[in-house]
Amino acid sequence: MSMTSSQASNRTNTVSQLIDARADAVPKSTALIDRGRIWTYAELAAESRRLAGGLLKLGIGSGDRVGFWLPNIAQYLTLHIACARIGAITISINTRFRSSEVGDIVGRSGCRALVLWPSFKDIAFLDILAEVDSAQLEQLEILITYSEDDQVTQLPGRQLSRRTVSYTDLARSKMFAGDAANAQSGVVVFTTSGTTAAPKLVLHSQASISHHAHDVASFFDWNDPDAVLLQVLPLCGTFGHAGAMAALSAGCPMVLMPVFSDHEAVQLMQSHRITHCNGSDEMFARMLTVVDDPHPFPLFRSGGYAAFNPLYQDIVAKAHDRGMNLVGLYGMSEIQALYARQDPLAAVDQRERCGGYPASTDSHVRVRDPESKEILPHGRVGELEARGPSRMIGYLGDATATESVFTSDGFVRSGDLGYTESDGGFVFLGRIGDAIRLGGFLVNPAEIEQHIEQHPAVERVQVVAVDTQAGTRAYAFVIPAENARLHKDALLAHCAGGMASFKVPIGVQLLNQFPVTDSANGIKIQKSRLREMASAQLSQDKQSPDTDSMDP
Repeated sequence: MSMTSSQASNRTNTVSQLIDARADAVPKSTALIDRGRIWTYAELAAESRRLAGGLLKLGIGSGDRVGFWLPNIAQYLTLHIACARIGAITISINTRFRSSEVGDIVGRSGCRALVLWPSFKDIAFLDILAEVDSAQLEQLEILITYSEDDQVTQLPGRQLSRRTVSYTDLARSKMFAGDAANAQSGVVVFTTSGTTAAPKLVLHSQASISHHAHDVASFFDWNDPDAVLLQVLPLCGTFGHAGAMAALSAGCPMVLMPVFSDHEAVQLMQSHRITHCNGSDEMFARMLTVVDDPHPFPLFRSGGYAAFNPLYQDIVAKAHDRGMNLVGLYGMSEIQALYARQDPLAAVDQRERCGGYPASTDSHVRVRDPESKEILPHGRVGELEARGPSRMIGYLGDATATESVFTSDGFVRSGDLGYTESDGGFVFLGRIGDAIRLGGFLVNPAEIEQHIEQHPAVERVQVVAVDTQAGTRAYAFVIPAENARLHKDALLAHCAGGMASFKVPIGVQLLNQFPVTDSANGIKIQKSRLREMASAQLSQDKQSPDTDSMDP
């Protein structure tokens, strides 16, 4: 699984070099399969050079920002590579974002151009754009529109003043034969999930993307001659982007899905002889639900999964029973997704843990005590810090945040809770802000959640910290099992019977669903919102002592 020194020496330093190396070596090999069309590496390289020439003709050049508001289609990648060739920076925008989010990202990043597919999936992209605060669009000069029928898009209202160019016209331009970028040039910006504040704009260099792509390709065994990747994750997030670039680096054919559909994913898995796929726990669960065959994907070798939804915490075991090997991963926008994964040959209980072993031999993870700031030995829980060739340049336009997230020796402060192991691996437990200092001990909320979920009337649980006059206490939010009746005293007795007293929640609330936020990498539960709800309920309980927090 580890990368050799010879493999490291074969890394390219820019995204365009990565593509051209493959196009020179295997020009007729399949790079992409998108909506039935096969793109070879030669076609991918040539198209990106024509687009690069067109962008330069529009006045887009080195350092300029181009917003990508597109689904997973080949044109996302051809334009992304084109921008890389001329030194322009791709600004990733989730297609689910609406006017306030789009305006914030376009405005703060300073996009000069925006690429979109106006008619995709009945999403009113142009109407959404028309609702954006005009002040946030001051630097936006050009709209590049893609459509399957090559029609020129008519822009509504005040967008008419901006130059509009179709993707088709841009792709007819004269090829740009050069490479205006260098290893340290910025090439792509990802947005953080923004669960507690406006999302940060994470800027990566050409080298960080290219080097990480090589490392992941080798570590995940995508260099195997018969490997085929199903790309279900959005390219606008690091989870999808890292996988796509690694597949291109490996020469691994990549089957694109513009938007995830469980039935279509199953059909593509079977018809294209898919061997690898990364996705969220929910994606894999949905795929397995809609297919009856007990072993539906006999050619599938391994897939990395992200644990976003507690409802699917047993997905690794269920997938294993049906012949699918899933492994836990670790990553974040600042060091890219697929930074680490668990051993695919390990037992289920190890594979289901998030974390693992770094994809690059040049990467290193350590753990620091959040209070004493001392580096901790193996097995001790604290904040994970990580460094390696996949590390970001910094936060675009935010030097203060950049300085605060880096240590003096170049590690990224992850804000994640975990511990290292003596064999070189590490385990991610949760967000450091979600950890609870109880009775003098740092407690992972998942420990309390797992115990509460053993109660037969409980379907799902989220536990957060809440401040009280007696100190920090745990507080539980519970989604009850269908047709179940929950009683507060019985649930708290269940907790007291199986956990130390300092871990027993001070209060419990019933919910129909947890508050969530949508990011490019998946749906995430808003722990910060739950903490606010817990504090509000405790304040209400003080004023009305007889209030039963178990009432929905």
